[in-house]
Amino acid sequence: MRFSLGSKGPNFYDLFTRHGENAVEAARMARTRFSEWPDSAVPGASLKELERVGDGITHDLVQLLNTHYVTPFDREDIYELATRGDDIVDNVFYASQLLDLYAVDRMNPAAIEQCRVLVAACEEVATALAGLKGRRTSQETLLRIKSLEDEGDTIQRDAIAALFHEPGVDPLFVIRWKDIHEALERAIDACETVAHVIGNILVKAA
Repeated sequence: MRFSLGSKGPNFYDLFTRHGENAVEAARMARTRFSEWPDSAVPGASLKELERVGDGITHDLVQLLNTHYVTPFDREDIYELATRGDDIVDNVFYASQLLDLYAVDRMNPAAIEQCRVLVAACEEVATALAGLKGRRTSQETLLRIKSLEDEGDTIQRDAIAALFHEPGVDPLFVIRWKDIHEALERAIDACETVAHVIGNILVKAA
C-alpha cells in the first residue's frame, strides 16, 4: 500500500521516530559506558531500560499493524522496519551487558571506536526514520549509514585480527572481546538493514 500523506491514519510515523530516538539514546549511553569503563557512571540497568522501551515501541507498531487495515506503506515493510529497528538496541544492550558478564577489567580502544561509529549510524537512522513522514528522507542519509557500516566492519575486522596476533594473549581475553566486538558490529549492521528497508519504502512510494 502506498503512502497516503493526507489521511488521518494510525500513528506509525511517530512510533518510528521514537524508535530512532531510542536507538540514539542507547548508542550514546553505550559510548559513555565503554569510554568510562570500568568506572562508568552508566549502569547496565539504564541500557536494559532502553531495551525495554524499544520492545514496547515494536509491540505498539505490530499492534497497529494487526488492528489497522490502512497503513502508510507496505505491511511487510512496516514489520521489517519495526523488528530491525529493535535489533539495534537489543545488540547495543547485549554488548554492554557482556562487560559485566565477562568481568572485563580493561577497555579495548577498538570498542570505543566502534561505539563512535555506532552513535553516528544511529543518528543517521533517527534522521531517516523521522523523515519517513512526507518522504523527507534523503538518499544521502541512507548512503552515509552504508558508509558508516563499512567503517564499523573494518574496525571490527582489524580488532579481531589483532586479538589473534597479539603474542601471549590470554585466550579468555580473546573470547571476551571477540564476542563484544561482534555484538557492537551487529548493532551497526542493524542500522544498515534499517536503511535498506527505508530505501525500499521510498522506491515503492515514488
